[in-house]
Amino acid sequence: MKYFVTANGRLIEATRDGDTITIDGRSARASIEHVSGSDVCILRLGDAVHRIPVRRGPRRGHYDLSVDGFRIEVEALDERARAIRELSKSTERPRGTARLAAPMPGLVVRVNVNEGDRVRAGQGLVVMEAMKMENELKASAAGTVRRVLVTPGSAVEKGALLLELEAAE
Repeated sequence: MKYFVTANGRLIEATRDGDTITIDGRSARASIEHVSGSDVCILRLGDAVHRIPVRRGPRRGHYDLSVDGFRIEVEALDERARAIRELSKSTERPRGTARLAAPMPGLVVRVNVNEGDRVRAGQGLVVMEAMKMENELKASAAGTVRRVLVTPGSAVEKGALLLELEAAE
């Protein structure tokens, strides 16, 4: 079984085959035993034996370890758990403030929302005219209009901030 372990920010890939663990091409016999009724594990790695206090972290797979007097924050995930985590990241909704900027220089023709309005993803927010064509700028995600920074008739440059949206909870 393959594991992905992040220890103090460093990613380590480990493969376990029975009682053998392989990290960075080096293999050693390894075993972990939980001491009943405590937060202590006994790690046997080759000929070395380590007594490791382990505290579970805030999320699945997160641990706070104390190894030989050093505190180490660890996230340990098997291949399946890591794949699920990566898939769920791709479906997370945006958080915080989203900014709608002018994609080209032009003239603001219409502002379809006001501060405090709730909008849905794909809803038209601002209509700009550039090169004699009207372009409707839409919300990339649902949220609430936090600030409107332009009015109809405003001339704007490329990249000018038009409005801000607070992402929906």
